[in-house]
Amino acid sequence: MSETASSDADLIAAHLSGDRQAFSELFRRHRDRLWSVALRTMRDPDEAADALQDAMISAFRNAGSFRSESRVTTWLHRIVVNACLDRIRRRQARATTVPLPDSGPGEPAHPHDRIAEHDTRMVVSDALGELPEDQRAAIVLVDVEGYPVSEAARMLGVAEGTVKSRCARGRIKLAQLLGHLRNPNTDTHVSDEGMATRRREGR
Repeated sequence: MSETASSDADLIAAHLSGDRQAFSELFRRHRDRLWSVALRTMRDPDEAADALQDAMISAFRNAGSFRSESRVTTWLHRIVVNACLDRIRRRQARATTVPLPDSGPGEPAHPHDRIAEHDTRMVVSDALGELPEDQRAAIVLVDVEGYPVSEAARMLGVAEGTVKSRCARGRIKLAQLLGHLRNPNTDTHVSDEGMATRRREGR
């Protein structure tokens, strides 16, 4: 995760000095990654968009809280994650889908492969949704986004040991929920009829 830390910090400083374009440039620079975190945490595009907007308003208004000893990206990601968790707690929402990273640049050659891949992603998505919000946030940051435990801890405002513990518990739960993916002969929790219904709904 490369970052031009001084340039980001300069944009924060310029924003605090009254430069109206500085924060827009900062957001443009990191928008895609922030959106990815919000979407995977909220598991719903509309909720993710609202959470990201909440986060950017908070960052805009509270830019003075940034401390130069940390990276701007870490500061922004922490605000986004907190906005997502606040929205989850406030609405007690359970969304339905989360896009997972593509396995490669090309699409599967056979239509049945595409269906199988979609079904697998959907099952993984549903499994993520079964995790408590604290475990899901830790798993998204560490296992999906690839952040070191130390950075995830700063974003979540907890100790590194807490992040490790949440990830460990979350992985155990995911292993239980997704064990059938390693053994295709094991029944899943989603019936064939339910899977067909989800396909018709575009989920």
